[in-house]
Amino acid sequence: MTENKKIITEEQKKLARYAKAMGHPIRMYVLNLLSSQSCCYSGDLTEILPVAKSTLSQHLKELKDAGLIQGETEAPRIKYCINKTNWQEAQYLFKKYLKI
Repeated sequence: MTENKKIITEEQKKLARYAKAMGHPIRMYVLNLLSSQSCCYSGDLTEILPVAKSTLSQHLKELKDAGLIQGETEAPRIKYCINKTNWQEAQYLFKKYLKI
């Protein structure tokens, strides 16, 4: 394939990354919660969600790696918030792709 025939766009790559990160009900719950309030501490999420701390940490890491959330350490806890820029971009890309 030549350089001029790129079929996968940067938008498609971003959309796929966001979709992968959103591909679990626990992560969708976290995104829904964080999008409706300013921030949340990981300890508070542990009390709400019926998963082990280590499992929750993996879900938060996936969301953070995708850029959908950001975490700030306030020892001994971590405060998580929606990454508003990337969250808006994800919404835009999904709407564009799904033609909503």
